Amino acid sequence: MLYYLFEFLDKNYNLPGTGLYQYLTFRASLAVILSLFIAIFYGKRIIDYLKRQQIGETVRELGLEGQNEKAGTPTMGGIIIIIATLIPVLLLARLDNIYVIMLIVTTVWMGAIGFLDDYIKKFKDDKDGLPGKFKVVGQVGLGLIIGATMYFHPDVTVRKNVEPDLLSNSFAVEGMASEKVDVKALNTTIPFVKKNEFNYEVLVSWLGEDAKKYTWVVFIPIVIFIITAVSNGANLTDGIDGLAAGSSAIIGATLALFAWVSGNIIFSDYLNIMYIPNMGEMVIFIMAFVGALIGFLWYNAYPAQVFMGDTGSLTIGGIIAVIAIAVRKELLIPLLCGIFLIENLSVVMQVGWFKYTRKKHGEGRRIFRMSPLHHHYQIKGLHESKIVTRFWIVGIILAVLTIVTLKIR
Repeated sequence: MLYYLFEFLDKNYNLPGTGLYQYLTFRASLAVILSLFIAIFYGKRIIDYLKRQQIGETVRELGLEGQNEKAGTPTMGGIIIIIATLIPVLLLARLDNIYVIMLIVTTVWMGAIGFLDDYIKKFKDDKDGLPGKFKVVGQVGLGLIIGATMYFHPDVTVRKNVEPDLLSNSFAVEGMASEKVDVKALNTTIPFVKKNEFNYEVLVSWLGEDAKKYTWVVFIPIVIFIITAVSNGANLTDGIDGLAAGSSAIIGATLALFAWVSGNIIFSDYLNIMYIPNMGEMVIFIMAFVGALIGFLWYNAYPAQVFMGDTGSLTIGGIIAVIAIAVRKELLIPLLCGIFLIENLSVVMQVGWFKYTRKKHGEGRRIFRMSPLHHHYQIKGLHESKIVTRFWIVGIILAVLTIVTLKIR
């Protein structure tokens, strides 16, 4: 909103300082500062409100050190993250940008699913919350929206070199017949290889040229899988104080860098990476998101004064997945979101091995003392603050390796 106001003032009255709002870096800096301010100063009021409403965490007896002390700690704190993210975005970003719209929809959509789950747990006296099948339906619904938007929306393009003599035969080419044009293409990035672009059309090319127009049949299920996997991974990671918020902030900062260089024609050309028109505006949202997560950590770091609940964990997982898909870096998710991946895998391995051994030997056996993985280390005697710090260090290493893929191919 402020963007349009200051744009009007700059064009019509040429007021000093109003032109600053045209600069992406200025608005991104304001976004992170404003989101931090909202999360820290207004987060306390939200926590006090949750306490008055007696929206406290119900703790199951798992034999973990310090577990009982967490009982009654306010949950549904993901509301802080959502509010602190959306307010700066609505004030500072261009709201006609398709990528910003997708991320706002993602935040509201996943936040609503998580909120409904937490609400059922706390007010309907149902410890299981929203049934898993309804969560999956919500995640699939978001995947359909994002996948269809990425495939069909005319503003979702990439800039590619196209031979002038082929332009007349190119599908959905926008702009003049020149070597570099904006095209509708389902290209993504393959890390650590020289020619690092992959087009999803290859997956159906064996069916013939006409089959390429139906690439969405393959692409949209892939988007659904990514959103479901990452949101569930974030949900499983949210098990000890500060782990999910801190890990997500590291991931978010890395994705902000990718979005900035991918949306900047000079840096994308220098790094020889895919230039994505209109992508730069998404940096405003990501920086607000990172600021909200860091501000939330003010209260969520050990010992936590508030938990994010599914309201927060499902939302941050969905946001991270959509950002990675939009910036065409979804194949880097296993590396960048390695913490989420290993937490997910630890649960899958634990459950799978337990069922297999129970069927074969009549007695279920476990790979880990407890899953997700962070609980395994708790039972081994490590303090949760040490576990969180070490997971953050691993997350930073994975983020650095992800950034390195910009040049190492």
